[in-house]
Amino acid sequence: MADRAGAVSEREQKILGIIETARGKRAKFRDSRITMAHGAGGKATQTLIEGLLAPAFASDVLNEMADAGAVQTGGVELAMTTDSYVVKPLRFPGGSIGELAVNGTVNDLAVSGARPLALSLSLILEEGLPADELRAEVEAIARTARAADVQIITGDTKVVERGHADGMYVCTTGIGRRDPRARLSPAALRPGDRILLSGSIGEHGTAIMLARNEFELDADIESDTRSLWPVVDALLDVAGPDIRCLRDATRGGVASVLNELARASSVAMIVREGAVPVAPEVAGAAEILGIDPMYVANEGKLVAFVAPDAADRALDALRRVPGCAAAAEIGEVRTEPPGMVLVETSFGGRRVMDQLVGDPLPRIC
Repeated sequence: MADRAGAVSEREQKILGIIETARGKRAKFRDSRITMAHGAGGKATQTLIEGLLAPAFASDVLNEMADAGAVQTGGVELAMTTDSYVVKPLRFPGGSIGELAVNGTVNDLAVSGARPLALSLSLILEEGLPADELRAEVEAIARTARAADVQIITGDTKVVERGHADGMYVCTTGIGRRDPRARLSPAALRPGDRILLSGSIGEHGTAIMLARNEFELDADIESDTRSLWPVVDALLDVAGPDIRCLRDATRGGVASVLNELARASSVAMIVREGAVPVAPEVAGAAEILGIDPMYVANEGKLVAFVAPDAADRALDALRRVPGCAAAAEIGEVRTEPPGMVLVETSFGGRRVMDQLVGDPLPRIC
């Protein structure tokens, strides 16, 4: 029995070694055409950024797949981020494209350790868009900006011909001031660090999929879109220097965040499948649709990497923030195999949690 166990372990080690070698190679962009997969947040997105965009712009920040870049001016450290929102339908249970645009940009600043200050707003409107729909989204943007305590300070509007957009697209750029309590970086991850998740996953992506009526499913699921600055503020308040790195789990879900950071930091990560909070409605829909909630987008959840001694108080702080009652510790950082994420399954086995390949899920942001 011992020999058999040893053989299994040796085989597993060999397979992990092959995967590790393949993933350690720098991505090269060789595709002849752009596909939907290049926007899905998985391997194709990584190849596009690392193999084409980052080398062209000589940008270390792009190489790090960071949520925001740093800008120094007059002794003040700022963070800057930009994003585009092309979600369909424009309104969905729990939110809309306008709310998504504000919260998504605010959250990219927040998880970079910056207090959001101001946004730019560009609207690309399709000919024929009902004025009432536009008015509703403008009101949603204004309302969400007030709730997030940011100002819309500049913008632009363009109109394209009928059939050239899904009603409207929204592009936002945000600036924020770095919080002195935050010293966040993927390079700060250390073996033994705990992985915390601010709440249950998969609500946003599942809500969008069901809102399109593409599946004969009826479930009461709403998007989790919200500002994450209160969550980040609470974490920094109780464990500032011990918060190693933060990321919001949007495109590609929690799985993509973990893979990006494991690869960027050359560490391994172990996730306990049974510890990941998933609402029963989301779990049921995911099972019927044949998808893993770990890859489904969120718009109001973050992943926090915390030093072991601070993990308990950080988790307590998370659970006290409205909307984060289901926060949980889901795993930890390890040494081997570097650059990889492994899942301890509910059945006692282990499997590799890789990045998304292709575009298995509908566009959701």
